[in-house]
Order: sequence, then C-alpha cells, then structure tokens
Amino acid sequence: MLLLIAGLAIFFGVHSLRIFAEDWRGAQIARLGVGAYKGVYSLLSLLGLALITIGYAQARAAPVTLWDPPLWTRHLSALLVLFAFVLLVAAYVPRSRIRAAVGHPMTIGVKIWAAGHLLANGTLADLLLFGSFLLWAVFDLRAARARDRRHGRVGVRASLLADVATIVVGVVLWAAFALYLHGWLFGVRPFVA
Repeated sequence: MLLLIAGLAIFFGVHSLRIFAEDWRGAQIARLGVGAYKGVYSLLSLLGLALITIGYAQARAAPVTLWDPPLWTRHLSALLVLFAFVLLVAAYVPRSRIRAAVGHPMTIGVKIWAAGHLLANGTLADLLLFGSFLLWAVFDLRAARARDRRHGRVGVRASLLADVATIVVGVVLWAAFALYLHGWLFGVRPFVA
C-alpha cells in the first residue's frame, strides 16, 4: 500500500502544480526552459505512474474490503466510462462542440471515470486510487475554469464532422478497452460476472 500512496503523491504532486503553485511552476519553466521542465515533469509523472501500478497490483493481491458493491454498479461504471472516453477524445479533437461546451473535457472525463470506478469497487486500494483521481479532478477543474475566466477563454467555431469523429472514436476506443484491453491489462472484465 505504501508504494501506491507514494506513487499517488508523486503523480498528483506534479499534476497539481497548476492548481496550487502556478507562480512557482511559471518560475521553474522560466529558469529551466520549457523543454527541460517538460522532461522533469514527464519523468516524475512516469515514476509516479509506475509506483501506482505496482502498488495497486500489490494491494489487489491482499485486498482490504470496505464495501461490497452490487453487480449492477459494474454496468453503470461501464456506461459512465463510455462518456469518459468520448470526453477524453474530445480533448484532442479541434473544433468539437463537445470540447467547446465543457471547456475541459479531459478533466471532466477523469471525474466521470473515477466516480464510476468508485461505484463498482470497494477495496481500500480502490478508494485511494480512484478517490485520489476524483479529488484531483475536482480541484483541477476549478483551477482551470478560474484560469479561463482570468484569460477570457474564447469559444471556437464548431464542426459537426468533429463531433461525429469524437463520438465514433470515443465509442470504438471504449469498446476495445471494455471488451478486451481492461481484462488483459487489469485482470477484470467489466461485462463478465
């Protein structure tokens, strides 16, 4: 469990600089340069992610059960994750109405993904992992929207083709992940009882 906690601390420490230390972050970028800053950021993020992965796998080997979610929560989680995948794709598709409407689709997608997984999983490791992502996404979205207001975020001209592409790619990625990759990567198949 300690590796999981250490990984979460490193990963979210790095990812929370824009939330809690925007000025310090700006000073480091000015001091190091954008490339070096991104390099350090990426290395720390990967270290945190590796520790999270190892720590979560260890915690799953000896789970501490906090609650036993009903079976239907797995299906609700899968549906919520479908929306999260569409939002994740919307973050990268220019001129998508979805992206324009929500402003920060990736962060909202992380919130939905984390909430769905909290519904369907009841161990201490799940609470730490998915609860941390949910809490971070709440604070990150608030900080991002405050930056938008300060800088006067301007809407973009949207395209129906971009919306269709966002939804189709999001659904295809979700289906591939839910039906094949989730079981292979994590040993859990969302649609198998």
